[in-house]
Amino acid sequence: MNRPTRCLLAVIVLGCCATGCGTLPNGRGWGEDATVAPGWDRVRAAAAKSAKDPWVWGPLIGAAVFQIDDWDRRTSDWAREDTPVFGSQSNADQWSDDLRKASAVANYITVLATPSGSDAGDWIVNKAKGALVGIAATASTVAVTNGLKDATQRERPNGESNESLPSGHTSSSAVHTRLASLNLRSIDMDDGWRIAADTGLAAMTLGTAWARIEAGYHYPSDTLVGMALGNFLAAFFNDAFLGLDDSSVASLSLQTVPDGATLQWDWRF
Repeated sequence: MNRPTRCLLAVIVLGCCATGCGTLPNGRGWGEDATVAPGWDRVRAAAAKSAKDPWVWGPLIGAAVFQIDDWDRRTSDWAREDTPVFGSQSNADQWSDDLRKASAVANYITVLATPSGSDAGDWIVNKAKGALVGIAATASTVAVTNGLKDATQRERPNGESNESLPSGHTSSSAVHTRLASLNLRSIDMDDGWRIAADTGLAAMTLGTAWARIEAGYHYPSDTLVGMALGNFLAAFFNDAFLGLDDSSVASLSLQTVPDGATLQWDWRF
């Protein structure tokens, strides 16, 4: 794993310096209320909330914009040929692997850092239950990503295969970093460290996405769809099955008014 990636992980570790003991503000341990049967109302609410998330619909809008005037292909060709960020396709390929792995490590670090109780037995059980929700989210992301690849059969920019849409590296990074970001909401930490950690997590996914483009494996829209997919499933599983109080990071809603419509941005931390 390269040095900049290790630095990003260091930010996450320093921010998550809590021991993982103690409880949430409501007196419960993280993972304690995880369930496989949350009820239809909670599942439906989680799906609707996740679909409205800016990290879900924002990338999808971006993917659609890239279809205008063949911008998708032209950007991919430029990135492959000039490799402006990583210097070569081989370096970009290695960076995408490193950043994807770092995203997973960051997620597991935050799982360990969440307050799951002071009793050792309860701590282990609660951690296991909470971790299983994340594992279900990541496994679902892999399954849906592979299903979409088979369905779309889009040829990669480098012509290597017909598995371009969506980007598996990006969807994997996105589901892990989003789970990590959501876990941070359960950790009592300084706001400055929280912002730094969230920024580092976002950088991991964005870096993974661009590295896949420069490496020649994906068009920009492929990575944006992967980003939306990973964020949706992470937020959905977290809200539907983890049993936590509302912990949304950000939301954007559209409301109609007599003279038109208004956009409302809500960010909680």
